[in-house]
Amino acid sequence: MKRVLHIAESFATGVLSFLIDLTRLQVEHYEVYILWGQRPLTPPDVDCLFDPRVRLARMRSFCGAMGTVINPAAYAEVRHWYKEIQPDIVHLHSSAAGFVGRWTIPCSRVRVCYTPHGYSFLSGNGSALRRALFRLAERVAALRRATTVACSPGEYAEARRLTADCTLVNNGINTDLLRPYVKSLQTIRRPIRICTSGRILTQKNPRLFNEIARLLPEAQLTWIGDGELRNELTADNIRVTGWIEREETPKWVNQSDIYILTSSWEGLPISLLEAMYLKRVCIVSDVIGNRDVVRSGDNGIVCHSAADYATAIKRIADCPAEGVRLSERAHQDVLDHYSIAPMANAYEEAYNK
Repeated sequence: MKRVLHIAESFATGVLSFLIDLTRLQVEHYEVYILWGQRPLTPPDVDCLFDPRVRLARMRSFCGAMGTVINPAAYAEVRHWYKEIQPDIVHLHSSAAGFVGRWTIPCSRVRVCYTPHGYSFLSGNGSALRRALFRLAERVAALRRATTVACSPGEYAEARRLTADCTLVNNGINTDLLRPYVKSLQTIRRPIRICTSGRILTQKNPRLFNEIARLLPEAQLTWIGDGELRNELTADNIRVTGWIEREETPKWVNQSDIYILTSSWEGLPISLLEAMYLKRVCIVSDVIGNRDVVRSGDNGIVCHSAADYATAIKRIADCPAEGVRLSERAHQDVLDHYSIAPMANAYEEAYNK
């Protein structure tokens, strides 16, 4: 049986959910190993979330994206585990693991794939110099013999600017696990109930979320998760759940009728696909990943400012039939294009090219 080694420095929220679902299918055909880095929102019992056949090893040298890239110990530790495991396939996840892995693994002797899960240089935050450095790092690492597997059409377009060795595999979700929680919208309740989920950090743009809350003082907003920028959620009508168990998230999402994402950049967010499948009305920012899956006015709404969000939310509240239509179409789109089995099959093809 072939061995697959996944390396993930950012082992929380979206990447963690992605690997839980993907490896649950891969263990039927591969020996699966994961080298992972601790993040503030990595669950304390993370091993228990995976199929017991998945073998996990925590990387003590992984300490945040930039801290990992400049840490010589990270390269040494990856090299050690590569020699110990002797994988047939290596799959790198997110920018830090993508950089360290491509410069540590002998890419000419083993199949290496890299999924960015949202290029850091697409961030709308930070200086132009910082973004230029991230882009340069990606361009230099792309010189290595490894296939970039983009998780959305927008990410694939960016990957093609960096390397000809790239392909597209849309993210997918395990709809079987979520099916018991699917609840059709009948109307939009009052007060308006809105939620989002994920780590509260710069990428997710909590300031914009807070501004939307201030424009809708009559609404109830919930952030499902926690993070270092929690203090930016100051509006009186925002509730923060703190870190919750993964299986509890659908229950929290179902307490709201509208799901919003205010992200500054994305790959293709698992949380959005899950909310769409759960038949929530999805209103998102106009960034790669979000706009790849949400077609404004057809299966959700794409916005550009806090005022746009507030207007869209009020419109849906005043015309609940429109919200029902959007939510039903979103649910069907996930069934048609973003389920886990086709994603796993597509990765199988990418691994064996």
